[in-house]
Amino acid sequence: MGNSKKKYKKNASNKSNTKWIFTIIIWSMIFCGSISFISDMLLKRVDLLVAFIILIFIVFAGIISDIIGVAVTVAKETPFHAMASNKIQEAKIAVRLIRNAEKVSSVCNDVVGDICGIVSGSIGILISSKVSNIVDVNITIITTMIGVLIGALTIGGKALGKGYAINNSNIIVRKVSKAIHFVKKGRC
Repeated sequence: MGNSKKKYKKNASNKSNTKWIFTIIIWSMIFCGSISFISDMLLKRVDLLVAFIILIFIVFAGIISDIIGVAVTVAKETPFHAMASNKIQEAKIAVRLIRNAEKVSSVCNDVVGDICGIVSGSIGILISSKVSNIVDVNITIITTMIGVLIGALTIGGKALGKGYAINNSNIIVRKVSKAIHFVKKGRC
């Protein structure tokens, strides 16, 4: 009898995991396509400075998302249970985030982080073409330099962010929970 319960739980878990993976793939396609389309349409009409600002914003969005994903993964529930017992609303949200750390991390680190990486690469190509119209330099050199800049900012920022997230995980989770609570409260 006990063995069949284990098989049932394992099958239910596998179905839930498969559904989650399918859902995340669909949402990734929607988000990536939408963000890429919107950024491409916007960037064709803006000047070079605005394009760089958008690029930096997207790179930092990826870094911040990565920080949140790491923080949720390493945060501890205990302090949030104490806050929840004191009726602090965002504590319940924090506990939910921590208990779903695998999914939160997947969304933050993989979906948002990867989309930001893809879109920043697309923006880099658009910026390269704008720069090549202004400066008489080989497009390959310009594209390489912009790619190096994007890579260095992204990798360096995420490396710094991971250490910060690990050392300040509960603080970060509380701030994210406050932001989620604020948004939820505003919608009600």
